[in-house]
Amino acid sequence: MDREPVVAGKFYTADKESLIKEVKEYLSLTTPLEKPSLVAMAPHAGYMYSGKIAGMTLNRANLLDIVILIGPNHTGYGRPISVWDKGKWLFPGGSLEVQSDLAKAIIDSGSMFEKNYDAHLYEHSLEVMLPFLWVINPDIKIVPICVAEHDLNVLVQAGKVLTEVIKSWNKPISVVVSSDMSHFISHEEAKKKDKLAIDAICEIDPEKLYNTVKKYDISMCGVMPMTIALSYAKEVGAKNSELVAYSTSGEVSGDYSYVVGYAGVVIY
Repeated sequence: MDREPVVAGKFYTADKESLIKEVKEYLSLTTPLEKPSLVAMAPHAGYMYSGKIAGMTLNRANLLDIVILIGPNHTGYGRPISVWDKGKWLFPGGSLEVQSDLAKAIIDSGSMFEKNYDAHLYEHSLEVMLPFLWVINPDIKIVPICVAEHDLNVLVQAGKVLTEVIKSWNKPISVVVSSDMSHFISHEEAKKKDKLAIDAICEIDPEKLYNTVKKYDISMCGVMPMTIALSYAKEVGAKNSELVAYSTSGEVSGDYSYVVGYAGVVIY
């Protein structure tokens, strides 16, 4: 089953030539790490607000040919951890193929990962990553995972299960998490709160991230997928992290009283 785009012309332009040109400009703002990262976290708002940080981060990540894409569930549809298992994900002028064998291995892991399309059909958080990945490498294969699970223990265990699947795979794999940071507070408050969450991410501490976001009421929409990814990174012995960039929507709109925060992080 192929997945049609739902936010083309809204979050990003539906014109292929303009889209590719814009994405290339954002990607050109950083140089890749010498070795591929284990995990990258990039924002998923409209490109005018977060495209620059998304492009800088995904280029910096030096991604491999297989990417597990993990994002939050904004719609409420589907299962707690929903995997899209086959077909192509389309965007204007291109598509990326789902690595169906890897998706099946994740679903068959006997864990909390479930085959489900409903969670993905109207969800924007992973779709906006596609043009960046395609420009980086049009032959990248993806496994899209949409997360609505709230239980910390389940999220950490999901990361451990994902680790075993990735370790057993015959080719190396990158993990990309889609997440924005604080929503609809002042620029200064967003910077202060988001730093707490970013510090936990850079410490590669899944429990600390989850608990910090909960304790300080940080409206980071991708905290659950990032908890899974940090659990995986911790399991495989990741030692290094880098905050690639941070900004808020106020720096584009000029309205600093009511912003959304955007961060790009790579872990290696």
